[in-house]
Amino acid sequence: MASRLVRGTAIACGVAAIAGAGFGYAVGEPVEVEDILPARTLPADLCARLGDMSVLLPKASSGTAPVTLTQGGKTAVTCETAVTRQRRSYSAASVRITITPYAGQDAGAGNAPLTPAMSAKRAFDRSPLEKVPDRQYATRASRTANGIAGESWSIKALVQRADIVVQVEYTANPIEAETAEKTVLLLADRAIWETK
Repeated sequence: MASRLVRGTAIACGVAAIAGAGFGYAVGEPVEVEDILPARTLPADLCARLGDMSVLLPKASSGTAPVTLTQGGKTAVTCETAVTRQRRSYSAASVRITITPYAGQDAGAGNAPLTPAMSAKRAFDRSPLEKVPDRQYATRASRTANGIAGESWSIKALVQRADIVVQVEYTANPIEAETAEKTVLLLADRAIWETK
């Protein structure tokens, strides 16, 4: 009886040690601040790395000059540019890219902290956007028609890779929905690539 009790206790201790990944979380030790990984710092020239945006804007707006994105933010970086409606072509466009590196999170007493990648996946999974199948990275997207002619669209996409979530919002007139969506997904993939 005693040996059975000792063996049961040893097994329970072994399971607790494995579940706690050797850090003692399974036995209720508090998570220290240094156990939670911070968000990584994104490059200061991240938006510039995304390249010329003139192909996304009305032709008359930029002439032959390249159009770069304006960068803002510290932890999460926002890249954006826009052209208001042109008189002759009645065309307009705006693009906004938000790149967010996630930090780890406290998962509560007795639990190992969430890794940055787990935090990013949590945020991605909470999005109400529809899942896009057959993509290299986890992707969600939506499209909304503006006006009654069906030639103005707002496309939003969310893409996650490891600890990074990229959101792209693109509105253009006139444009076909499929073209706008392909453009947005390419931009999101490019932003993911530039954060590697």
